[in-house]
Amino acid sequence: MSRLKSFRVYFVLSILLILLIVILLREHRPSFLRPDLHLNAYISTGDGSITVLDLANLRVLQKISVGPGIADIREHAKRPEIWGVCSTGGYVWVLDARTSQISSRIPVGPLPFSIDFSPAGDRVYTTSSVSDQLLAIDVPSRSIIGRAKTGSEPVQARATPDKKLILVVNRRAATLGIHDAATLQQRVAVPVIRQPDEVAVLPDNSIAFVMSRSEKRLSVVDLLRGVLITNLELAGKPTQILVKPDGGELYVISPEAHGLQVVNTWTHEMGDYMLLGSTPTNALISADSGRMYVADSAASRVIPVDISNRRIDKPINVGATPAAMRFDTSDPSTRPTMLLVLNESSGDLAIIRTRTDSLLTVIPIGPHPSRLAIKLF
Repeated sequence: MSRLKSFRVYFVLSILLILLIVILLREHRPSFLRPDLHLNAYISTGDGSITVLDLANLRVLQKISVGPGIADIREHAKRPEIWGVCSTGGYVWVLDARTSQISSRIPVGPLPFSIDFSPAGDRVYTTSSVSDQLLAIDVPSRSIIGRAKTGSEPVQARATPDKKLILVVNRRAATLGIHDAATLQQRVAVPVIRQPDEVAVLPDNSIAFVMSRSEKRLSVVDLLRGVLITNLELAGKPTQILVKPDGGELYVISPEAHGLQVVNTWTHEMGDYMLLGSTPTNALISADSGRMYVADSAASRVIPVDISNRRIDKPINVGATPAAMRFDTSDPSTRPTMLLVLNESSGDLAIIRTRTDSLLTVIPIGPHPSRLAIKLF
């Protein structure tokens, strides 16, 4: 009888051990694919450095000095590279993910604020907000291959999915410049709301939405005709706009409105409103369009939202002043296992397990982390 009990105990323990191994493999799958595979996070901090974090083992690998005023960082989809821009230094930089060394610094002019890759990944677009220029950089050679005049104070350049246009947000001119992607020359400048900051484009390249952090309005621009359709009235000044992956809805995050406003992209009308919390500032949508995570900076938490059913789930406590967020994968075909949240005031990174929407760990990073890129190589 005792042997039978012992067998049952060992059998149950074996099953539990197998389940534990399966869970670990799912949580840290990239580290088990092959010995030389790496999944790293690259985080900018206020001291002009990039902190490299091993996401398989959840440990900081090193800090890399880049330069002052890191305004944007992005991972290249096909190359083992992280690209970024230092607005104070006036250059675009390239970090080799394999060696963790800065391989290039490309001068682009005073006060660049953002970068964007072409859909093919062969070009990088940026602007110089002082010299009023749009620039194109050849990715393999790291050389500037084109310049064009923009409106006054360009702060953002975005390539459309069809590869035909570059949209430039001109802050002081209050225009959206529509540029030809092949020549960089401006086709038309569309008047939009005052002091525009950011543009979002529908997947079918038909409509662009332009927001301003200082205005309670949102401009809707017809890209095919190059005209302003309307300015939508918002409940509060926005901090971020996001297009649903299928293009059917646009989501507006507003701390003043304490929630999320939905825009119907087919009719260009304001739709539903969801009360989220104290000060929602940033959001991230899963590739399957069903799940959104919203950072509430004042409440130090992240709010999971079922956007399909307009339902708010239990908030997740993180660090002080959560802001930028990323999933541990940028591949739409791969289900993310972790959500990374930068906490600006507490200087750390919160990692949330997306399967259970629970906090996995918090890792110290450095002073005022603000930008985040993920690279599997």
